[in-house]
Amino acid sequence: MKLRFPLYAKIILWFFLNLLALAVAFYLVFQFQFRAGMNSLLMSQASERIQSLSAVIASELNGIPKSGWNDVLQRFDNAYPVQFYLFGGDGGQVAGETIHLPAEILAKITEGVKPLLGRGPPPGRGPPAGRGFGRRLGFAAAEPQPKFMMHTASPSRYWIGVPLSLTERDQGQPVLVTLLVMSRSISGGGLFVDLTPWIVVGFAVLIFSLLFWFPFVRSITRSISQMAQATEQIAEGQFHTRVQAKRRDELGRLAQAINRMTERLSGFVNGQKRFLGDIAHELCSPIARIQVGLGILEQRTDEKQKTYVEDVREEVQQMSHLVNELLSFSKAGLQPKEIKLERVCLAPIVRRVLERESAETKPVVVSVDESLCVLAEPELLTRALANLVRNAFRYAGAAGAISISAGRLGDQITVTLADTGPGVPEDALEHIFDPFFRVESSRSRDTGGAGLGLAIVKTCVEACQGTVSAKNCQPSGLQVDITLKAGQA
Repeated sequence: MKLRFPLYAKIILWFFLNLLALAVAFYLVFQFQFRAGMNSLLMSQASERIQSLSAVIASELNGIPKSGWNDVLQRFDNAYPVQFYLFGGDGGQVAGETIHLPAEILAKITEGVKPLLGRGPPPGRGPPAGRGFGRRLGFAAAEPQPKFMMHTASPSRYWIGVPLSLTERDQGQPVLVTLLVMSRSISGGGLFVDLTPWIVVGFAVLIFSLLFWFPFVRSITRSISQMAQATEQIAEGQFHTRVQAKRRDELGRLAQAINRMTERLSGFVNGQKRFLGDIAHELCSPIARIQVGLGILEQRTDEKQKTYVEDVREEVQQMSHLVNELLSFSKAGLQPKEIKLERVCLAPIVRRVLERESAETKPVVVSVDESLCVLAEPELLTRALANLVRNAFRYAGAAGAISISAGRLGDQITVTLADTGPGVPEDALEHIFDPFFRVESSRSRDTGGAGLGLAIVKTCVEACQGTVSAKNCQPSGLQVDITLKAGQA
């Protein structure tokens, strides 16, 4: 059995896939913005936060010995979910926990720095401003590099570099260094990027989208569900079913088409049943005259000819039985649309049916409470039960007892007739209530009827606003359930 996936669930899934695609696109844009630098749209606030924090760190580092810089960075490491490092223009680490920098970060720090040809300042000139550790180590720094942001892989790390000009208390001259801030995540604990506002905005967009889309999706799926239910009822022969066609789109046109199709099918089927009824009615008179003639002929023939007359009588009797079934089927199918239903007690009708069908010669187990009543038309319900009992006697009466029971579930009552006969092939269960359907087309008149008995049952039950279904019993047998509305006292 294939798993059914409702259209409503598909639309909702597609909606969330759309949101997922937007989230992935936003993540890619965010990564691009991170690589674009501190002045990008998404990183502008992070630039301000980092700039303010670097100013605080620089104010604490200025004026204290270099030996105390590690302690200052350690305090900031403990206060923020990131790590802080100081590196000189030559790429040498100045302060912070010892770390081996990735090559691209080291290249970014030393960008624009070149070795000096000699040590010390030119004669008669002091050290130029902006020269620090790089100058004393034999490197000349270019103009201070701007703030930068980078992402490195293996392992994944996010870096922000901020140039600082620090003054050692013992040296009394400025030192050009780079403050590196390293994070294991792109948010940096809210220091790089504060994701909370974005999450709140995204959640608000999600709720708004759901509230915006829900009425539209619900209206579509409700219309489709109504049309699917209506077509299932039409397929069961309930041609009075109609679909609401108030929509002004393609679904509205489809609903109108279903209603037109239902009207035409109803006309065709009713016309067919009326045609069968008319034919059956017209055949009644000639068959009756033939039977009268056979009766007279039988009285005037000798013993040698009576055998032939008896054979003709059996043929005419079979024709009469078929015509009566056709009349019953056509009458049941051409009932007025609004049949007057009344409260009917089940037990008396079951007893009457069993007496009429000569059930005393067949074992029947009846379990119907006297208090159970249904809403039905008495004649139609009696005809339906009589056909079921007759059908069970014909095909399963010799196999064992036949049971008739009734039970209540909520506001409905189910009448069940079960036998222990051979049952029906599974592929024929859905067709046994079709007119003229026979499980074995090769059956003779002695082992099978015209295929109208169960069709009459279905027509009568549906005229009483009920349903009928059949299933095979285990290990053998057939069970037919008639469900009707309970009759209130």
